[in-house]
Amino acid sequence: MKIVLTGLLLCLLSLATVKGQNNNNEPSFSQVFKATDKWLVLPVKNGAPKKNVELWIDGVEERWFDIELADGTPDWLAYIDISAWKDKEIELRVDKLSASSTAFHPIRQSNEDTNAGPLYGEKLRGQFHFSPKRGWTNDPNGLVYYNGEYHLFFQHNPYGVNWGNMTWGHAVSKDLVHWQEMGDVLHPDHSGPMFSGGAVVDSNNTSGLGAPGKPAMVLFYTAARAWGQFLAWSTDGRHFKKLGHAVVPRINKDNRDPKVIWHAPTQKWVMVLWVERDKGQHTIQFLTSPDLLHWTPTSIVKGGIGDDRYLFECPEFFELPVEGSSEKKWVLTAANSQYAVGTFDGTTFTPEAERLQGQHGRDYYAAQTISDEPKGRRIEIGWWRTHTNKADNSFNQSQSIPMELKLVRTPRGIRLSRTPVKELETLRAASYPVGARRLKEGDANPLAGIQAGLVEIRASIEPGKAKEVVLDIHGLPITYDVSKQELVIDGVRAPAPLTKGTLDLIIYADRIGVEVFTADGLLFMPVNVNIDSENKALGLSVKGGTAALKQMTVYELKGIW
Repeated sequence: MKIVLTGLLLCLLSLATVKGQNNNNEPSFSQVFKATDKWLVLPVKNGAPKKNVELWIDGVEERWFDIELADGTPDWLAYIDISAWKDKEIELRVDKLSASSTAFHPIRQSNEDTNAGPLYGEKLRGQFHFSPKRGWTNDPNGLVYYNGEYHLFFQHNPYGVNWGNMTWGHAVSKDLVHWQEMGDVLHPDHSGPMFSGGAVVDSNNTSGLGAPGKPAMVLFYTAARAWGQFLAWSTDGRHFKKLGHAVVPRINKDNRDPKVIWHAPTQKWVMVLWVERDKGQHTIQFLTSPDLLHWTPTSIVKGGIGDDRYLFECPEFFELPVEGSSEKKWVLTAANSQYAVGTFDGTTFTPEAERLQGQHGRDYYAAQTISDEPKGRRIEIGWWRTHTNKADNSFNQSQSIPMELKLVRTPRGIRLSRTPVKELETLRAASYPVGARRLKEGDANPLAGIQAGLVEIRASIEPGKAKEVVLDIHGLPITYDVSKQELVIDGVRAPAPLTKGTLDLIIYADRIGVEVFTADGLLFMPVNVNIDSENKALGLSVKGGTAALKQMTVYELKGIW
């Protein structure tokens, strides 16, 4: 008996490989190791076959994910935080690992980031757009101001540059511009991967989750196996605890992406939630709660059907004053930025104008606004599907610059405007004013003397009799088609009517694309296109007639990293 027990103990505690068989007749792998450092190091080879990895502690499966594991030389290293289990024995299990693999021979731990290369200085890294240190990101989640910081949570795959293993990453900022990544806070559990949602500050402790002098920050998310809406909370903005059960069980088929707001007139919380009904009908479900824990369905707003993506996914709901008046209106929008303007009585939203276009760019999606913004502004950040999945990159996808939303009255009705937040002006490192002048075809380039990499450009141009006005940014032409009154960038066309004969432009250009604003923010045109970071030349020209440059300033920008 002693021999049998000794052998069993050695099997459990040895660092030797334990071989098994799976349905594909490939060996599985298991090792037990003691957690001594902050991170377990995971070698990644982009495009390699995915392996299933599990971490077991004290007989409990604490982490599971798939990963393009490098059997040989990795493209990059991913890190899983194991500091919570320091000095404990962790069993590492890997499915379908080839016998010749060197991925975990030996198992490596580290207290330092040992990736090669300049972190945040990579060729395709946006220099004033947030992206995670490693891995994939998509939807911004849980945007909230809490304890003197802006909090950006985001959909994150920590173990690969493509979508998967949905986890909530976390970054904080004092100024909306410079972000510090804090590590992942919501990991997949037995209810499923952690899909998108929002966050609020429970200032009055309606939930009872706060502590004296420490109101709770409450996160709402969809667990994408149970397909219910769950919550987690924190009283310090760093450590989070899950409630453990759904506060809104599954309603129908697909339902996800809860956004919660406080409705002061009725003294209740309101949740908007995308729910797919029968025959592919997209709807936004409204629910109310006195305490964030118990929710009652109140009303439904119908959107498109099937491929008609009006009010599909990632709903957002907020009230804004109409500029220049005492009137207020509510805005209901969703992932593709189409929106409705109307009224809300605490239970039912009544649209007055629907299917309004929120943006005219490419691959801007799932935008969310910041809750509890201290200046009372409505600030939006969206997922920008940038072309950053190249070669051996260790990160992929980006977030937009932060923008302030306002409601303005136009001849066509009340509309949303977007403008870059004022805090971005702190990135200005140098300014190059360009004096007013006439522009005609064949003239010398008025911007020839300016060499700048990251740029903000503000310009006012009267196209006059010209057929085209072309602003060239590092080899990327931004063309204004005068007869059609359209902006054209990398094949994307957007309506840009002149205002009293003038085209006013605000342009932010990073390595990963441009974000263009005109018509006092009524047109927002983000275009994701990789720009040559070595090319710092700028150009301004016209075709087919004369135009007038009324004013222009080029600002060279600093990066945020």
